[in-house]
Amino acid sequence: MRVLLIKDVKSLGKAGEVKEVKDGYGKNFLIGKGFARHATDEVIAEWEEAKRQAAANEAQEIADLTAMKAKLEALEVTIAKKLGDTGHLFGAVTKDDIAKALEDAHGITIDKKHIEAKKAIKMTGKHEVDLKLGHGIHALLHLDIVGA
Repeated sequence: MRVLLIKDVKSLGKAGEVKEVKDGYGKNFLIGKGFARHATDEVIAEWEEAKRQAAANEAQEIADLTAMKAKLEALEVTIAKKLGDTGHLFGAVTKDDIAKALEDAHGITIDKKHIEAKKAIKMTGKHEVDLKLGHGIHALLHLDIVGA
């Protein structure tokens, strides 16, 4: 019996491979547990089309993220924080502050988990933070921290 593996099977092969297996193993274990499908021409064609579609979607997503990177690197976000007695910031600028300022000023939503600051921002002035956009694409966001 020929089967198309949908998931990796440790002793048999990787997802997308067509394998020849015994009927009982193929029907009862592989197909029964959802690790494979019977390898007909239609099933193989569907699998290849889904793979092509996924590759096209990934290419589009990478193009969108690259455009967003260029847009983000051209921006400068200003954040006003309360100053303490010594002239330093009262507390630090958090990832939440950066995400909220970016959304309020420019309408761009970034998850705070994707914001990477090299060190805590506790001083006024110009700072840079790294934004992880996905697919290995990083953008450098310029911040201007001012006292309120």
